[in-house]
Amino acid sequence: MISVREAFKNGKAFIPFITCGDPHLDTTKKLIKAIAGAGADLIELGIPFSDPTAEGPTIQEANIRALSGGVTTDKIFDMVAEIRPEVDVPMVFMTYANVVYSYGTEKFVKKAAEAGMSGLILPDVPYEEKDEFAPTCRKYGLDLISLIAPTSHDRIKMIAKDADGFVYCVSSLGVTGVRSNITTDIGSMTALVHEANPDIPCAVGFGISTPEQAENIAKDADGIIVGSAIVKQIAKYGKDAVQPVADYVRSMKEAANR
Repeated sequence: MISVREAFKNGKAFIPFITCGDPHLDTTKKLIKAIAGAGADLIELGIPFSDPTAEGPTIQEANIRALSGGVTTDKIFDMVAEIRPEVDVPMVFMTYANVVYSYGTEKFVKKAAEAGMSGLILPDVPYEEKDEFAPTCRKYGLDLISLIAPTSHDRIKMIAKDADGFVYCVSSLGVTGVRSNITTDIGSMTALVHEANPDIPCAVGFGISTPEQAENIAKDADGIIVGSAIVKQIAKYGKDAVQPVADYVRSMKEAANR
């Protein structure tokens, strides 16, 4: 298993997100290999869910496309296991507590680890409920990634002290989606994380879409996470999205490290 921390050893990490099975798993396989080759340091793989509460319209629509195409959690596990030998960057699943519960927490985490995944992000699980999943993740060597939001305030240090892999710093209130302007004081959030836990990297996501935003935010963060802007390209180009998405990932990685 490749450690999540490996993603942060090459300067500022660029972390793209894609929804598995959008538009179908064959394209997902090609996308993963292409974006790893284009400079992605860690890849977030979304497991589709019918009620993704943290997602804006772009990723909600990707979930619907994937589910209507017949994608299942088992098919995603098989796909990851198949391509893992060809992909040399860490990968983490992003999904919702209900997906893991309904599959069986131990069974889910064990299969994810066996397939070669490095971590798990559950945006609807608050820090106070983390212990429902964290011990099982640690048992199988998976990092359960903690999220902090601009409203976390006093809780940021507490969350950072107990964090595994990296801290996912949510740049904006609300759901995922492209934003023309990010006004949150990212520097204050990441400073609190590093003060509480100097060893934990901090990556910023939600709303980042342009190279200029990536360059600016990377000044205060260890990594940049981009989802909706990539999912929009996949919605636009479908099975022909591989090259445009790889080109975009390359430009964003370069911008983050300027």
